[in-house]
Amino acid sequence: MNEPIIKFENVSFYYDAEGEKPKKAIDKVTLTVNRGEFLCILGHNGSGKSTLAKLTNAIYVPQKGRVLVEGMDTADESKTNNIRQTVGMVFQNPDNQIVATIVEDDVAFGPENLGVEPAEIRRRVDKALQDVGMYEFRQHEPHNLSGGQKQRVAIAGVLAMQTKCMVLDEPTAMLDPVGRAEVLKTVMRLNRELGITVVYITHFMDEAVKADRVVVMDDGKIILDDEPRQVFSDIEKIKSVGLDVPQATELSYRLRQIGLGLPQGILDENECAQAIIKVAEGLN
Repeated sequence: MNEPIIKFENVSFYYDAEGEKPKKAIDKVTLTVNRGEFLCILGHNGSGKSTLAKLTNAIYVPQKGRVLVEGMDTADESKTNNIRQTVGMVFQNPDNQIVATIVEDDVAFGPENLGVEPAEIRRRVDKALQDVGMYEFRQHEPHNLSGGQKQRVAIAGVLAMQTKCMVLDEPTAMLDPVGRAEVLKTVMRLNRELGITVVYITHFMDEAVKADRVVVMDDGKIILDDEPRQVFSDIEKIKSVGLDVPQATELSYRLRQIGLGLPQGILDENECAQAIIKVAEGLN
């Protein structure tokens, strides 16, 4: 679990603004993504989290510092194809990633571009669609699918390229609650059962609590980096950068403020209910 697949070493990245001083999006970030982990990145709009995502597979290259993917420097253009086969990207809007008119053809697009043999492409496409629960839709037209189903097809397209790490940039932001649940369940299963490393960018706190580790960004810097229970215990710091905490965490925080002795680090409704019962029993 502790073997890194991606390493950021003192990375800075600037956007050029015409006639203005370049805007620093990432500021001296050092970060390790461990093989097989589910890492969640949180931050308000403009915090740098999407830029960080694009730095993981050489869509962007740092102006300072370096990003290593399995030891390959993303600034080395001769390694770009290998890096993008190792780290695949899934974006917010699945319509922007789906390129074919039939689901299985779309999933085959990446392997075909890599020059994979047709028989192997067939095997990969079938397996990827099975892994995301979309095999029965393989002959469907993507535009007839729901948002959650489209996003699962986009994920299958990355899987078919046999990437070891998947970076998802707010993949559920445009989905309804049913679609959100579909995608998160799929991603968690790929991580837990297939061992795929996941870097998951979101603004939904109930998604973040499912991760092994949470990184909070603000103004291009990492301000918190720990397991969810520890990160969401620092409520004041999270709120200070314009973020919320999970609803159960917020409720337990407010109850502590009025004197109830609930523990810190509560993440979900069940934990909160059990803690309240325990406190109530102690009062009787």
